[in-house]
Amino acid sequence: MVKDADAIVFVVDDDLSIREAIQSLVSLEGLRVETFANAQDFLKRERPDLPGCVVLDVELPGLSGLDLQRELAAHGITLPIIFITGYGDIPMSVRAMKAGATEFLTKPFRDQDLLNAIQQALERDRAARQHSSEIAELRERFDALTSREREVMALVVGGWLNKQIGFELGISEITVKIHRGRVMGKMGAQSLAELVRMTERLELPRVTDQSAKTK
Repeated sequence: MVKDADAIVFVVDDDLSIREAIQSLVSLEGLRVETFANAQDFLKRERPDLPGCVVLDVELPGLSGLDLQRELAAHGITLPIIFITGYGDIPMSVRAMKAGATEFLTKPFRDQDLLNAIQQALERDRAARQHSSEIAELRERFDALTSREREVMALVVGGWLNKQIGFELGISEITVKIHRGRVMGKMGAQSLAELVRMTERLELPRVTDQSAKTK
């Protein structure tokens, strides 16, 4: 595992010996570790804005691990979860995985299995954070477009030609070209294909009904 001080692993387990063993193991890998004896304490913690994951015991006093998983999802907290348990069964594992857990390990597990699961979980969280950051930046660029530029953009990515866009919007072809250039500049798109990909990533509607095109 690559040493990474800019990542954090949260360990939630009511067994002190387990918490200390995992903390020692993960700390040796150069990762920050915070431990909690129950789900309630973890929920109260203000988490730093860093890539991270949760190593979570299924059997906890009060809120169970599965309850905590549902609570995090309900609040839009997408930290990857690695479940650990000494009482795991197949149905429980299936429920945890379907709800988004990255791994389900039964005690006693090998140290390397846990480290591998943590590495995969951190990579998953980094990728999710990178995606969110890129989408936020694209959304900011899109929000900077005028309403007319957005109309032109929707038709451009739908495959409409400049003269067809002009006819549809009641503006000249020259004006369409000006708006189109501004759209490309503001969005930072180097080509139509790149603009189309941006639209797809933003999940914007594409105007493909060209019945109003000129002939």
